[in-house]
Amino acid sequence: MTRAPGLRPDDLDEDQRRLYDSITGGPRSAGPQAFPLTDDEGRLHGPFDLMLLSPPLGAAVQRLGATIRYGGGLSARERELAIVAVGGAWSSGFELYAHRAIGAQVGLTEAELTAAEGGDDAPFADARERVVVATAAALARRRDLDDTAYAAAADALGAPDLYELTTLVGYYALIALQLKVYRVGVPTGG
Repeated sequence: MTRAPGLRPDDLDEDQRRLYDSITGGPRSAGPQAFPLTDDEGRLHGPFDLMLLSPPLGAAVQRLGATIRYGGGLSARERELAIVAVGGAWSSGFELYAHRAIGAQVGLTEAELTAAEGGDDAPFADARERVVVATAAALARRRDLDDTAYAAAADALGAPDLYELTTLVGYYALIALQLKVYRVGVPTGG
């Protein structure tokens, strides 16, 4: 049973409403949707509902997530592979539900998504994608890179993209932890 608040738009105070509007009216709501942000009553799905518990903190977390998703240097495929690798390491149902769907929209195959979920970089012909999966899986599962893995990631990605990848893994680990603690699963019918 979920521990999330499940707040409806009419239940929100002014600060919560401002955050709600920034989530539902921001970049996540533009373009084709891989999954719905809200249910039929307007309650936010996944981590977004939890962000309403503390609007100042939730707004900061939401901005970081939006920057990672829409303002980084990793390709859409690389980003989704990394997120799915984190979701797999954490067994995070919602992350996998949402980002496998987004991954399919950006051209990832079911086999590629399954490999990334398990932290398996073998199926990827693209060298950067292979390094992204290996690095994200190592960070999510072992929480570190040994010298060899660091050198491979730094060489393949460069300093800015490696920094972005470590930030992405940390952000989605935070989200996975919150989803786990609050028992947030896949939306009904998802």
